[in-house]
Amino acid sequence: MRHAFAAAGIVAVLGGLVGYFLVLRGQAFAGHALGHVGFTGAAGAVLIGISPFVGLLAVSLAAGIGMGFLGERIAGRDVAIGMVLALALGFGLLFLNFYTAFASEAVALLFGDVLAVDARTVWVLLGLGLASLAALGLISRPLLFASIEPEVAEAKGVPVRLYSVLFLGIVGLATAGCAEIVGVLLVFTLMIGPAATAQRMTNRFGPGLLLAAVLALGEAWLGITLAFYTNWPSSFWITGLSAAGYLVAVNLGSRQARASAVEA
Repeated sequence: MRHAFAAAGIVAVLGGLVGYFLVLRGQAFAGHALGHVGFTGAAGAVLIGISPFVGLLAVSLAAGIGMGFLGERIAGRDVAIGMVLALALGFGLLFLNFYTAFASEAVALLFGDVLAVDARTVWVLLGLGLASLAALGLISRPLLFASIEPEVAEAKGVPVRLYSVLFLGIVGLATAGCAEIVGVLLVFTLMIGPAATAQRMTNRFGPGLLLAAVLALGEAWLGITLAFYTNWPSSFWITGLSAAGYLVAVNLGSRQARASAVEA
């Protein structure tokens, strides 16, 4: 349980902070796609006899960088992401066909198993998280400018494409970490849910960024606690809490909008 709380805390803070920029830039689909692409990397790693986490990390990082480059070359960014996703899923199916014994490990990777995290994985996640957050901190100011006013930023000489590539590379690292906790199919839970909720609750950048990290951390730790007492999967609880938080934020926002309309 100590390992689970430590790993979930690291990944939740990372996912909340990176996810805030991901939602702000309208690239939520990228986070979803990178989770599936990472599964292909893990399957390929098992096929050649190395750690699935190594494959997950390497392919997620490479795919994130690739999406950043492709997204600037063609008209539709979603098209670029969809192309990478479709190709990766095809390779994943091929790898599973070659190594059917990976099926049980594939289920754990798809849906996550935070209670299976050992001390070594916690240290790996800590290093990954610190490196990702340091990189995000270095590019946060120009990235924010390029996210809000991309045309103005480009006109002022900001290398918008470079920051897009660097950011999606960081997203790839964060996706690999989140997949260790909630699985590749539920990466949205820690990267998108808290960030989207935070942006519903405040329009200010600093407080919103902090709120996204706090929400992700609270949902992760509370989900593990509920899983301990109910014996239900922690991924289910974390996902449910994330969805509930977003629905509450949407409902509160709608009520405030109606109240403002009545006062006007």
